[in-house]
Amino acid sequence: MAELSEYLGHRTNNYAEYQGLLAALRYAVEHEIKALKVISDSELMVRQMKGIYKVRHPELRKLHEEAQKLVRRLEHFEIRHALREHNQIADRLANQAMDRGA
Repeated sequence: MAELSEYLGHRTNNYAEYQGLLAALRYAVEHEIKALKVISDSELMVRQMKGIYKVRHPELRKLHEEAQKLVRRLEHFEIRHALREHNQIADRLANQAMDRGA
């Protein structure tokens, strides 16, 4: 398992969620990891990645398309939603990245 974090500046939470997903997907592809399970507290992103919701925002649509391309390079991909209180590691990493950028 790896922990990744990056300061993104002033962006929306949805943009940040997609950037986190893309970072994990890029890491998996670059390190030839064949299967990836993503747990996110972003119900919107999870439902968009599963095709339940459409991606309407143009900026998010680009990120979604890139994520889908990377997913196709994996043998197995799973994404599921978890309530924020069950995603404390992600919150810690996000806070560390924001502290570095402040």
